[in-house]
Amino acid sequence: MRVLRTPDHRFAGLSGYPFAPRYTDVEGVRIHHVDEGARDAPVVLLLHGEPTWSYLYRHMIPVLAARGLRAVAPDLPGFGRSDKPAAREDYSYARMVAWMRAWLDANALRDITLVCQDWGALIGLRLAAECDERVARVVVANGALPTGDRAPRPVFRAWQAFARATPWFPIGLIVRLGCRTWLDDDVIAGYRAPFPGDAYRQGARALPQLVPTRPDDPASAANRAAWEHLRQWRKPFLTAFSDGDPVFRGADRIFQRTVPGARDQPHVTIREAGHFLQEDAGPELARVVADFIARTR
Repeated sequence: MRVLRTPDHRFAGLSGYPFAPRYTDVEGVRIHHVDEGARDAPVVLLLHGEPTWSYLYRHMIPVLAARGLRAVAPDLPGFGRSDKPAAREDYSYARMVAWMRAWLDANALRDITLVCQDWGALIGLRLAAECDERVARVVVANGALPTGDRAPRPVFRAWQAFARATPWFPIGLIVRLGCRTWLDDDVIAGYRAPFPGDAYRQGARALPQLVPTRPDDPASAANRAAWEHLRQWRKPFLTAFSDGDPVFRGADRIFQRTVPGARDQPHVTIREAGHFLQEDAGPELARVVADFIARTR
């Protein structure tokens, strides 16, 4: 497997992102993460989605650290400052979960509050089910755990087709279109920084195709098993969805009625926010997370 590494100079002076890089080698892939706050503080694991990276959490990390929490935000393989396998076929759902499970084990994180959005939820909820002993509570923010037993929405089919076929894959513009607020050019530059050429974007192009959309998808059985675990999950489980996400609208209600730990929780709808609610309402979401932890410790 050929692996690409984005040059460090691409990350110099990014707007609002002063965090020191940290790295873990996992099965020949170097995975980057941010780690801010006291080392002995409760861990908040922030998992980003597609096609973003830990830059997405730059507004939340200082708020969480100021509330006495340890904010840990990794970049998925293929994204951010993490290594990028160069071939689209190098990526699979199972492999993404395995990489992040190995990263979690290598960093020995425990008593985790998992905060996950988009592909961060597809991977994070698998980790919560398969590494139950490490996760104390969960916050899902615009995410799901699909099994392929329900047909995807047309908007997602269109996204899959675009990611698969377009010769032009403008990551900055994609993120901008997923927000309610206008992103300035320096922010767009931050999202473009990890991807100096199309060879670096193969993970971003691959992930939409890896979402289970039919019952016999290669990931469907593992996701069904994770759902069986979540149906027995009694630890605190909160949904914090935006009111303007066309992709995951309504998925919060599925979690609320299915996961025992979600019952009687003060679930949140964040107003005037799009798919990337960390951009539109990052400090608000960080406060929701911190209050949830304080209430359920």
